[in-house]
Amino acid sequence: MKLNIALLAGDGIGPEVIDQAVKVSNAIASKFNHEINWTPALTGAAAIDAVGEPYPDETHEICANADAVLFGAIGHPRFDNDPSAKVRPEQGLLKMRKKLGLFANVRPTFTFPSLIDKSPLKRERIEGTDLIILRELTGGVYFGVRGRKDNGNTAFDTMTYSRSEIQRLAKKGFEMAMKRGKKLCCVDKANVLEASRLWRETVQAMEKDYPEVEVSYEFVDAVAMRLVQWPKEYDVMITANLFGDILTDEASVISGSMGLMPSSSLGEKTKLYEPIHGSYPQAAGKDIANPLATVLSAAMLFEDFNLTEEAETIRSVVNKSLAEGIVTEDLADGGKAYKTSEVGDWLAQNL
Repeated sequence: MKLNIALLAGDGIGPEVIDQAVKVSNAIASKFNHEINWTPALTGAAAIDAVGEPYPDETHEICANADAVLFGAIGHPRFDNDPSAKVRPEQGLLKMRKKLGLFANVRPTFTFPSLIDKSPLKRERIEGTDLIILRELTGGVYFGVRGRKDNGNTAFDTMTYSRSEIQRLAKKGFEMAMKRGKKLCCVDKANVLEASRLWRETVQAMEKDYPEVEVSYEFVDAVAMRLVQWPKEYDVMITANLFGDILTDEASVISGSMGLMPSSSLGEKTKLYEPIHGSYPQAAGKDIANPLATVLSAAMLFEDFNLTEEAETIRSVVNKSLAEGIVTEDLADGGKAYKTSEVGDWLAQNL
């Protein structure tokens, strides 16, 4: 197979972890006789510095014409520490999601056998965890009407959803549940928010189309508690943009490190793959960041193109690296800490 992939390294540790995913992807392509054409493009603070725009039109064209996008991270402290900044790296991410129509963020949460005791949660609570949180990505409070009034002393952000936005995400959730454990949980705050009541009634109306799926409805605050108490009770969860952003980061600690969890963002055409962690500017340029989340995001990319054996081969070599202690400092636990690039080299060589 021939794949044309847009490569958006972004900011902070993004370029370093992306480099390792490219190494692994190229090794897989060589092993299974595929051809990958990579097209780099600017985004985030790097794009602001170069052209004054966090998601330039040229980058959008490259992404829109690619088979998929492999993305690193965006963000820089000089923008975080400047509340008056008019242009921010994160605006590029929101713009990219909106323009590419990436409405469904797929975040799996699972455990690694060799790291089960590195999680802050007890082994008996998390062993065997295998869930997916499906987060709506282009609506809700992040895209609603916002502003200031009363001479800037009052601020507001509006959570707005249409029925069609909820339906298209829920449809993907039901379809995923059908291929997995046939359990779907709709996470909302319907006891308070009108937008959540629309979520609940929309999903309820869709239940008849998927009679094999067991559907539950839970408030987001309760899920925040149960997710770390009984994560094995969940299979597929669907939720709004803000709730999903928070819950997926909470769920990442189950694995033992945010540097391990991959994700994908799906639309009607374009697909984007990225680690769930941020740009981690404190580690930028030090060759110490964990690249495994980005490598596993590349595995999700291959799987979505029905290259299942290739994806499983990547996951197997990642598990082998963890079992043999070929890890960066966040997982070294007093043992030898390998450099980001050394982990990438080891993975590629062991494929």
